[in-house]
Amino acid sequence: MSEPAPPVPVLNDRSLDAPHRHELRTPGYDRTELEPAVVHFGVGGFHRAHQAVYFDELAELGFTRWGVIGVGMSRPEMGQVLDAQDNLFTVVQRGTADDSAAKVIGCVVEYLLLTEHRRDVAERLADPRIRLVTLTITANGYVLPDDPEEADASVFGLVVDALDARRRARRAPFTVLSCDNLPDSAAATRDAVLALAGRRDPALARWIGERISFPGSMVDRITPATTPEDRDEVEDDFRVGDRWPVITEPFTQWVIEDDFCNDRPPLNRVGALFVDDVAPYKLIKSRLLNGVHCALGYVGRLAGHESTDEAMGDPAVADFVERLMREEIAPLLPPDVPGMNPAEYCGTVLERLSNPSIGDPLARLCRRGSTKVPDYLLPSLHDAHARDSARARLDFAVAAWMRYLRAVDLDGRPIDVQDVRAEELRDAALRGGDDPGPLLAFTDVFGDLAADDEDVTVIHRSLAGAFGSRRSLRSALASPPPPGA
Repeated sequence: MSEPAPPVPVLNDRSLDAPHRHELRTPGYDRTELEPAVVHFGVGGFHRAHQAVYFDELAELGFTRWGVIGVGMSRPEMGQVLDAQDNLFTVVQRGTADDSAAKVIGCVVEYLLLTEHRRDVAERLADPRIRLVTLTITANGYVLPDDPEEADASVFGLVVDALDARRRARRAPFTVLSCDNLPDSAAATRDAVLALAGRRDPALARWIGERISFPGSMVDRITPATTPEDRDEVEDDFRVGDRWPVITEPFTQWVIEDDFCNDRPPLNRVGALFVDDVAPYKLIKSRLLNGVHCALGYVGRLAGHESTDEAMGDPAVADFVERLMREEIAPLLPPDVPGMNPAEYCGTVLERLSNPSIGDPLARLCRRGSTKVPDYLLPSLHDAHARDSARARLDFAVAAWMRYLRAVDLDGRPIDVQDVRAEELRDAALRGGDDPGPLLAFTDVFGDLAADDEDVTVIHRSLAGAFGSRRSLRSALASPPPPGA
């Protein structure tokens, strides 16, 4: 009778030297030598799988002056887990083959929950060692409340407080770097900070405008939410007791505008790319990944699939997605962007979406359509219309979202439409039926699309003919009606 396996040690500083699977890497640097230099707002799965990994790799190279203080926005359970684990967590990469690898990330020196430790966060921001503030606070976080007290309580209220304190103390300021997936995250960050500073003191706003850098950036790494099953698999596969590991893909990308006002982390040493202008990189990524995410989410969900890899395993859906990318979206994009050729990027995205080890729930891709469709999908359609280029599949993807908004699938089962505007959009979708007119009346979402008779006709015909059953949908995916049909 074989001996039972020894218990799996709980992940913390004391257990780093415990026996683990050989595929598990642990920090190869002395964590006590880490010096905090970065405050990051919005510690979630993406930050831990992306920015934290880059700073951890810097520490592995001996750059220990770039430790990270993480600030959570709303989830106390994250803080409880990280506190028990000495701020350690495991990032597991799952590739298309059986090649999982894992690394314990050790660069986070402290975690603070904003709602409980606001004064502590303010003290950290005032610390002259902090040279960089980074953000993943989602699009809603950039909208300043009208109420002055609520605005002061926001992330940007803390940032303005800290910059004002540094100005008065004649200390060097910090760079503010947004890593959120917005069309122009740098401008959104700068505008929010200057607006709030201007309400308080015009002289402060002028000083910030002259002294503070707000570089733009583009970040990319598919990171589904961690499930209890993921946690159990990490424990079994790597012999590490991590209560909140992160599961992600091998691909990662970080492009940053080279504009820093107080030191610059040498992130180029660990794969990040510093550029003069991040706009073309964001454009390619937003159209070919985020826009395709929208199309795949709605088309795949209506076709009866639950995850990205499952949907891409359907030949009809995969062919639709590939032709949408290569024939309709990629030709609209700048071809000569160093390190990011659109044609090559198409192949990379297709491979990533098909990765069976990192299947992303389509329900997650379908969230917040009223924000994501106008930002990522409709711009390609508007550009294609302006150039009078192929756009039948773009129209079809818009029709799929409209059909999805009825909140029932093709078998009549309910769909949970997760969108702040779900109720009003659902009412319009049901009222219009196969007529897209009631939805197109939302010009803040669709712009002037209602004025384009050809595209409206294609959307109408798709609604009328493609979404009666899964069989009709599969047939329409092969050859959606072109404009003028």
